[in-house]
Amino acid sequence: MDANALRRAFTSFFEERGHTRVGSASLIPHHPSAPLFTNSGMMQFVSYFLGEEAAPWPRAASIQKCVRLSGKHNDLGELGRTRRHLTFFEMLGNWSFGDYFKEDAIRWAWTLLTEVVGFDGDRLWVTVHVDDDEAEAIWHEGVGLPLGRIQRLDKENFWEMGPTGPCGPDSEIHFDCGPEWGEEGGPAHGGADRYIEFWNLVFMSSFRHPDGRLTDLPRHNIDTGGGLERWLMLLQGVPTVFDTDAVRPLIEVAESLSNTTYGADARRDVALRVVADHARSMTFLVGDGVVPSNEDRGYVVRSVIRRAVTRGQQLGIDRPFLGPLVRRTIELLGHAYPDLASGADVVVEVIEREEHRFRQTLSTGSALLDIELARGAVPGEVAFKLHDTYGFPIEVTEEMAAERGVTVDRRGFDAAMAAQRARGKEARRGATADLPVEVYRRLVDRCGATEFTGREENQTKARVLEVVAGAEGGVEIFLDRTPFYAESGGQVGDTGTIVTDTGRAEVLDTTFALPGLHRHRARIVEGEVLEGQEAVAAIDDERRQAIRRNHTGTHILHWALRQVLGDHVKQQGSLVGPEYLRFDFSHHAATSPEDLAAVEDLANGEVLANDRVRHYETTKAQAVEVGAIAFFGDKYGEIVRVLEAGRHSVELCGGTHVSALGDIGPIRITSESSIGANQRRIFATTGTGTLERVRRDRDELARAAALLAVPPDEVVGGVQRLRDDLKEARDLLKAAQRSAAGAGAAGLAAGAVDGVVVARRDSLRRDELKDLALAVRQQAGVRAVVLGGAPPGGGVALVAAVTPDSGLTASALLADAARTVGGGGGKAADLAVAGGRHPEHLDQALDQARAAAVGAQVAGAEKKLPGQ
Repeated sequence: MDANALRRAFTSFFEERGHTRVGSASLIPHHPSAPLFTNSGMMQFVSYFLGEEAAPWPRAASIQKCVRLSGKHNDLGELGRTRRHLTFFEMLGNWSFGDYFKEDAIRWAWTLLTEVVGFDGDRLWVTVHVDDDEAEAIWHEGVGLPLGRIQRLDKENFWEMGPTGPCGPDSEIHFDCGPEWGEEGGPAHGGADRYIEFWNLVFMSSFRHPDGRLTDLPRHNIDTGGGLERWLMLLQGVPTVFDTDAVRPLIEVAESLSNTTYGADARRDVALRVVADHARSMTFLVGDGVVPSNEDRGYVVRSVIRRAVTRGQQLGIDRPFLGPLVRRTIELLGHAYPDLASGADVVVEVIEREEHRFRQTLSTGSALLDIELARGAVPGEVAFKLHDTYGFPIEVTEEMAAERGVTVDRRGFDAAMAAQRARGKEARRGATADLPVEVYRRLVDRCGATEFTGREENQTKARVLEVVAGAEGGVEIFLDRTPFYAESGGQVGDTGTIVTDTGRAEVLDTTFALPGLHRHRARIVEGEVLEGQEAVAAIDDERRQAIRRNHTGTHILHWALRQVLGDHVKQQGSLVGPEYLRFDFSHHAATSPEDLAAVEDLANGEVLANDRVRHYETTKAQAVEVGAIAFFGDKYGEIVRVLEAGRHSVELCGGTHVSALGDIGPIRITSESSIGANQRRIFATTGTGTLERVRRDRDELARAAALLAVPPDEVVGGVQRLRDDLKEARDLLKAAQRSAAGAGAAGLAAGAVDGVVVARRDSLRRDELKDLALAVRQQAGVRAVVLGGAPPGGGVALVAAVTPDSGLTASALLADAARTVGGGGGKAADLAVAGGRHPEHLDQALDQARAAAVGAQVAGAEKKLPGQ
């Protein structure tokens, strides 16, 4: 059975048993408790298991793309060296949300494995928790598995989501690969490579409290997970996951690129496996919108790409090679993940550009690392330099060192990193602390989610559910229904008022305490607001209108950027407020003024067309069918909101928007800049914000015109004339300075001793001091001149100039003097300039320069003596 057949068999089996087939979620998880990346099939269902949201279906099945590259679940250490570990894998899973439980989960697992996909039941073993008599009985009496192949374990068979939260016993299914793979004894006592665990059935029945207590969950759930590649390894009878049809084709590409034969050399085999695995990880991460950078997820994908490049170098590949691997990955998996195939060109381009960037410093950095490896240890400061200057992720340095049996001073590296971050870190102020999440969960359990009315009305009659003390003397108010939009999707939360018969609260911000639960952060400005009261909740309508204009304007700008720069442009983040909008997007170069103007023109053309804006709910599948683009970092359920902003822009968005494009008003891009590798940021205004900006610019232009004494439309010409006048004045000043220097040069030359002039001249600028030294050198009888001074800007300036026939070197005359004043300078032979920090040592420095000149003359004379 190949990978495609296994995917079909798994999903069809559970669909036939009433499960809803749920597509893979993004590798970028959305729950606040989630790690950097989606690392298991249940990640997209966390809020259902925690009771924060109601599951839309009682049963579900999915095949989830997963990455384990960071945090607790990190398989890098085993990668390429074991039979079964990958950093990217697909997880097969089925779930019950309070529907079926142990008996169905176990029976269906056995049926699927033995009757559908073809596992030999006589080679299957299971483990259950030591206290789970029920699971053992189902496996033995219900399925017929001999008791000799059922083993009990303790904490190894008890699954927990975290320190607190849902948990329960589990049952792991193992395959006996035979005596050639290790000792017998079953999963509990036998060889790890012999008894391969490939499916875990979790019976989620308890809740772990902060004090360690376990209480029974009101609804018992099922959560299962099995790695598709492990299933394939066992079904296809191959030694490792790398030999399956899911991964082996990528190794073949790497073999061809490196002229290497897989299986001929153990060390090179590891490199081939890492390259193949990382091709999958980088392809899917970039496909899900993660752009290589030096922060968070971007740093991880950059490390993956660079680790693959270094492994390729170990295989003898000295040219860019990731492109063919990425394309082959998309060929293999594009049918299972259509979004990956549709964005193939962008994925390849981003990865190839990152590879090219790293190759520019790879050879130099590798040479530096090789020197330290030969010495037997890599100091922390060297590891930091490799990271900071040559782009070597610390993990890559550690791996390369470990292969040579050399240690890396990780503590020293971490200290250098911490020092760098401390230098660049800005103080964070005004942080507010949320209440314990249990408070919010109890409120949701008691009252349900908040009904949002803000799409239909700006003022709503509501009931106060709870008022609790908030941060900095404020309160948090919870209503049964509200017109206040809670911050999400880049759009800021609404402000306004909540009024009851006994009091009035000013709402300062609105956020989600939990998914679906609106939290109104407020301060009481009159009387008191009490639980159970009827209230009138009203948003600041003028502010909301400005936010609407900016939010719809963001979508129009996104469309225009893709039209001008290309389809590789993807939204990487946004902030939509009342005063302006900020839009971050993926692009590999600065956007030219001409391109920005074209983007503005396209966007304003849409506004002038004044097409209707449609904002409606539909299923995620239907949204994909109409070509809706998802925004980076946003969470989407099975029911989504689609924004059709005119005839061109179709995107998923849950924010608030105008009803026609003409309502946006004029759009103006106010700035464009880089925020990291392959990431750009624009700020823009719409509507009255643009008018205010134009008015401000007009006033500034009028003031500039008044200062130049020209009409506003002649400001450029006025500035140019002013620049010309200034240049002429500077030229005249320089000529006067040179004349003055010439006059002063004769006086200094008159005091020459043996053709050497050493003098101090304070209050001269550095360039003036240099001009004076050159003028002195041109005087008759002068062979060398050294001048020093304390210039107006502070510090010390030193200049040495010598004639070609003097036998002296200008830089040698200043060497000791520059060190004395705490500085350094150039190495030129005829003219040297140096600086320093200690003017109090200048006289001593000049004495050293004089001595250096005399010493050089004496040495020269001795060389000319007869017999020498």
